[in-house]
Amino acid sequence: MKNWILISLFFGLFTACTPTAEPIVFGEDICAHCKMTIVDEPFAAEAVSQKGKVYKFDAIECMVEFLKIKQSDEMALMLVRDYENPKDWQDATQCNYLISKDLPSPMGAGLSAYLSKGNAEAMQVEKGGEVYNWAGLLKGL
Repeated sequence: MKNWILISLFFGLFTACTPTAEPIVFGEDICAHCKMTIVDEPFAAEAVSQKGKVYKFDAIECMVEFLKIKQSDEMALMLVRDYENPKDWQDATQCNYLISKDLPSPMGAGLSAYLSKGNAEAMQVEKGGEVYNWAGLLKGL
């Protein structure tokens, strides 16, 4: 019986430290970088540290600027919303990004994320701008 209790405690401690995303409460949560209220779902972003601390952002560009201070290798998760499917989190490192002045984002960089490169390129045809992968985006901003 004692072994079972110890195993349960160990498992509980282990899973409590697993970095996981948290839902953003739009209209209430505050951006960790610019301190503005997070309201635009298609542009929201979130980073979770290796230790499980959650950082929420009102714009992808806020997360990118934040990661210049807090190195991305300190993060277990870096998440963005696909502009065309803003309800679901996507791995930021696997997305493609469009920077277009004709698709304004909350902080004015015109930055939006797309899980599919084809969707990013289709929006580029419509709105203009440049398409980047994650590494290119980090260098470009």
